[in-house]
Amino acid sequence: MRSLLNRMTSREVRPAKSERAFERTAETRSGLWLILANLGHLLGGKAAAGVMSLVYLVLVTHRLGAAEYGVLVLVNAYAVLIGSVLAFSGFHGVVRYGGIALEAGDRAGFARIVRFLAVIELGCGAVAVIVAALLVPLIGPRLGWSPDTIRIAIPYSLAVIATVRATPQGLLQIANRFDLIGIHQAVSPLIRLVGALGVWVAGGGLIGFIAVWLIAAVAEGLAMWGFGWVAWRKLAAGEPLRGPWRHAARDTDGLGRFILITNFDITVRELAPNLAPLTVGWLLGPAAAGLLALTQRATSLLAQPTVLLSQASYAVLAAQVARNDLAALRHTVWRSAGLALAIAAPIVAILAFAGDRLLVTLGGASFGGGTVLLILIAGARAAGLASAPLASGLTALGLPGRSMTVGVVTSLALYPLLPAMLWAFGTDGAGWHALLQNGAAIVALALMFRSDAKGRPA
Repeated sequence: MRSLLNRMTSREVRPAKSERAFERTAETRSGLWLILANLGHLLGGKAAAGVMSLVYLVLVTHRLGAAEYGVLVLVNAYAVLIGSVLAFSGFHGVVRYGGIALEAGDRAGFARIVRFLAVIELGCGAVAVIVAALLVPLIGPRLGWSPDTIRIAIPYSLAVIATVRATPQGLLQIANRFDLIGIHQAVSPLIRLVGALGVWVAGGGLIGFIAVWLIAAVAEGLAMWGFGWVAWRKLAAGEPLRGPWRHAARDTDGLGRFILITNFDITVRELAPNLAPLTVGWLLGPAAAGLLALTQRATSLLAQPTVLLSQASYAVLAAQVARNDLAALRHTVWRSAGLALAIAAPIVAILAFAGDRLLVTLGGASFGGGTVLLILIAGARAAGLASAPLASGLTALGLPGRSMTVGVVTSLALYPLLPAMLWAFGTDGAGWHALLQNGAAIVALALMFRSDAKGRPA
């Protein structure tokens, strides 16, 4: 009804050319401001999470040292890897096709799409938990895990639940509840902090910290579904949570192909970062994996905004495409990418200047000597931060295959170089490899977006 009224109004009263130009300029400018507003909500929760993460990181690394901290990292990375490979993300499908259904006033269709994506995501998550548990006895010994660690790593497979939360996150985006997404950022760090303090006071060690990390992961996944219920009640407007879902892909043109492509893209993009610490641990041992993990955590100021910027920008860019305002889309994407680089550059410079002292302060003497690795990882993070709006722009244009192609090449085709770089440069090879991947990705995404967005009329 709203769209019908809009069309009737546009026929009856057509604004002057100067008025239309002013409105278009305002919409173009507002895209970046909407993204920044959404990002502000997300960064608010992430700032609190960052402080808590810093405290528990110091507790854990000083208690365990590089080698045992590396084991903790590998146990968690293993569960996350299995979850990222086998789990399913309903995020983009909910935002794009769920948003279209709501715009058309089809709340029943919206509910059917959400149920369909939620059922698939939960089913794939259950499969991922089972597979992760079954493979632990085979993978654990090669990663330097003790028999006690292997025994607790089997139930730790439940940590896959932390990765099974994309569908409710999509609901929160459509409902514009970025405040709840921001709050969710602090759930896992808060539990890790409280648990780490308890293990520290009790004089516990590696097994105790693994147990705390498991509780935090499960809570992280369940909390997002709880927040998603809040958004569902607002958006579904009386539609029952349980209801028809089986024919959603058949009845929604393009949904099946879209979610297959976007999920493959997400899997490929997450594969290399999640596989890197396991590869380092496999070839160089837990201590090297611990050093890599600490440098990644030290550069998380650049890493986390990459994910948050994608979350904050996609809904805005999709709305601009829905209005067929590609001038606003181009302006928003390029300004967002430029702003990301401008923010990242001084952070990289600070890390380069104070790198070794930072690592020793955070982790202790056993983490010294990682300055070069820290600089390389920071540079890779900066490139990834700037590429996030470019990838979101291509997906909003309905071209997720472009981003997927870049992900395949940079994550899969370049992955075989990682063992060779580790052999040539030691642990620093992981940093050179990450810089190569993210540098190639941002160049390719920029060229693709420039071509696709320019080639379509605004």
